[in-house]
Amino acid sequence: MLWFVHYEQVIGGVQNPTMTQASGTGTGKHSGKSGRRTSGIAAAAVGALSNQLGAASGSLAFPVIGPAGVVAVRQLVAAMILLPLVRPRIRSLTRTQWWPVLLLAVVFGTMNLTLYLAIDRIGLGLAVTLEFCGPLAVALLGSRTRNSAVCALIAGAGVIAITRPQPSTDYLGIGFGLIAACSWAAYILLNRTIGARIPGVQGTATATAVSAILFLPIGAWILITTRPDAFTLLCAVGAGVLASAVPFVADLTALRKIPASLFGTLMSLNPVLAALVGALLFKEGLGGIEWAGIALIVTANTIGLLLPSRTMSVTNRFNKS
Repeated sequence: MLWFVHYEQVIGGVQNPTMTQASGTGTGKHSGKSGRRTSGIAAAAVGALSNQLGAASGSLAFPVIGPAGVVAVRQLVAAMILLPLVRPRIRSLTRTQWWPVLLLAVVFGTMNLTLYLAIDRIGLGLAVTLEFCGPLAVALLGSRTRNSAVCALIAGAGVIAITRPQPSTDYLGIGFGLIAACSWAAYILLNRTIGARIPGVQGTATATAVSAILFLPIGAWILITTRPDAFTLLCAVGAGVLASAVPFVADLTALRKIPASLFGTLMSLNPVLAALVGALLFKEGLGGIEWAGIALIVTANTIGLLLPSRTMSVTNRFNKS
C-alpha cells in the first residue's frame, strides 16, 4: 500500500526525504551496508509477493461472496490495521483537507473493486499488469522526456499484446483492469494533494477508514445473504492482511534500507509475480504473447526508473550553473 503513494515520486525523480535515507554515503562498514541493502531488497520482495498472494487469497472467496464481498472485508481489515498504527487526527481536519480524503476513499474502493472484478474474469497476471499501467502513465506523463516517450511506446505495445482481439477475449474483464489502472493513477494524484495538506500518511489512513465505512453496508448485506463458511471468511480476511498489513510493514522496512529508485525497480516485478502466482496456484495459462506483453510493460517501468528524468536533469543543470 505504501508504494502506491510514493510510486510516481520515485519514477518521476521527485523523492521524499524519508525515502532516500538509504542512499546516503554514511560511514558504516561495507559489510553492514551490504547486509542492510540485502535485507531491504528482501523486504521489498516480501511485500510485493504478499500483495499478489493477498489477491490470490481473495479470489478463493469469489465463488461465495464475490469480488464486492472480498473488497468490503479487505477494506475493513485495512482500516483496522492502519488506524491504530497511524492514529490520524480526524477531528482536526479542515474542509480543504477533507475533500481530497473523501475522493481518495471513493477511488481506493473503486481501484480494489475493479481490480478484483478483473481478476475474476481475466486472471491475476493480466489484471495486475493492466492496473500497473496507471501509475506508469502518470509518471511518464509527468516526466515528458524522450526517454518517457520511448517507455510509453514500449508499455503501449505491451498493452496491445495483452488486450489484442481474439474470439475468447473478455473485453469486460479488460475494461475492469483499465478502470483499475485509471483509479490507481487518480489515487497517486490525490495522494499528492493530500500529502501537501496532511502530514505523513494520516490522509491515506483516514481515506481507508472512510472507504471501509462506505463498503460496510455492501459487505453486511452480502455476508447476511450468502452466509459464507469459515474458509471463505478466512480467505477474505487473508486478502486484507496479505495485501495491506504485510506490504505496509515490508515497504516501510525496505524504504529505510534501500534507495527509492531501487525500491521502485523492484516493484516492477509485481506483474511478473502476479502471473507466476496465477500460473502456479490457479493454473492460469498465459501464452507467449501475453508473457511478452507483461515483459514489455515491466521493461518500460524499469527503463523509466533507471533513466534520468526531466526533474533530475533540470536539478543537475541548476546545480552546475
